[in-house]
Parts: sequence; C-alpha cells; structure tokens
Amino acid sequence: MKRSLTILFLLVSVFAKAQPAPQERGTDSAKLVTTLKEFHQALVNKNTVSINQQTDKALSYGHSNGWIETKNDMINNLETGYIKYNSIKEDSMRVTVNGNMAHARFAGDYNVTMNGNTNTYHLKVLEVWVKKGKRWILFARQAIR
Repeated sequence: MKRSLTILFLLVSVFAKAQPAPQERGTDSAKLVTTLKEFHQALVNKNTVSINQQTDKALSYGHSNGWIETKNDMINNLETGYIKYNSIKEDSMRVTVNGNMAHARFAGDYNVTMNGNTNTYHLKVLEVWVKKGKRWILFARQAIR
C-alpha cells in the first residue's frame, strides 16, 4: 500500500511539474493578445519594420477571397499602397496556447482600401502564432466571411 501511494505521489508530482502554472499560461495568452493587437495596428499604420519583426519568413496570409500573400507580398502591397488597412477591430477573441504554439480566433471588422475601393469586411479569422525566444511571431492567418 505504501509503495502504491509513493508511486502515485511521484506520478502526480511529475505531471504537476510538467504543466505550466496557470498564471504562466495566462501570461502567454495575455502577451499574445497584446502582440496580435500591435500587429493589426502595425498593418493600419503601414509600419513595415514592425510587421517584418512580427511575422515569420514562411508566413502564409490568407484573405477571405482566397488571395494568399507571403510575407514579402504583404510588405510590398502595403508599401506600394495596393492595399491599405484603414482600421481593424477585433471582437470575441479566443486564444489557445500550447507550448510554443498558439492560435487565436476572433471576429474582425476590417476597413480596407484596395485598388482605390474602400470596403468594410466582417470576417472570422484564425491566426497561428509561434513563440521564438520571448516573442510571438505570426506564422499563418486565414479569414472567411
């Protein structure tokens, strides 16, 4: 009986040690939400230096119409004015962190000017983020109407 309790105690201790503390998980989620909002603000401000730092070199940025941009495409389209994000408002955000990976799902209102035409789109968005060092980096994004 003592042996069984000892083994059970050790297993519980190992499992508890392997799991991040709730405040650590919450901190990662909070940092990711802040980073995500900063990234969206960088899109609005056409801050390509910040966008370059906040995105992975293998970024796949999917739009609701099926158009997919690479990191270089996105930066070039912002710099040339092909696309301009006038405002981005997130709502109903849910963030799930799993180690150094996370996904964020939210509804967003995107006011965008493209080819001189301005429209507001209400989109459902999934963004996949990877933690590199202490920073969250956007790896992939897909939106649907």
